Amino acid sequence: MAFGRLERNPGSQPMSEINMTPLIDVMLVLLVIFIITAPLIASSLKLDLPRADAAGAGAAPAFIALALDAEGRLFLDEKPADEAAVVERARQAARRNPATEVQLRADKRVPYGRVAELIGWMHAAGLTRVGFVTEAPGN
Repeated sequence: MAFGRLERNPGSQPMSEINMTPLIDVMLVLLVIFIITAPLIASSLKLDLPRADAAGAGAAPAFIALALDAEGRLFLDEKPADEAAVVERARQAARRNPATEVQLRADKRVPYGRVAELIGWMHAAGLTRVGFVTEAPGN
């Protein structure tokens, strides 16, 4: 009979490092979600239009007041004006301060094309901030 030492097998040792596989899986799923949704976010229009129920006087330090009546006539600071006068005034305002706001009041019956044309003139003159003036509900 051979008497020897009985060796004990210590068994498995506790693992002292973090398993990174679940973390990497979650990060890859998030990456795929962002890759798919990024083009959808980039192509959406960013409009900052005023609400009719919270309409109030604008606090813009510099602005040009334009109005279109039901017949499509143009008014600059409550006085009748033509396209050339409005564009020239907008160019002068853009040279002084490019952040000048255009406050546009248009009758409900004015065709959208006329309003879009007026906004185009303002953009061509160098003014990109256009605010639509509305009446508060109940007035």
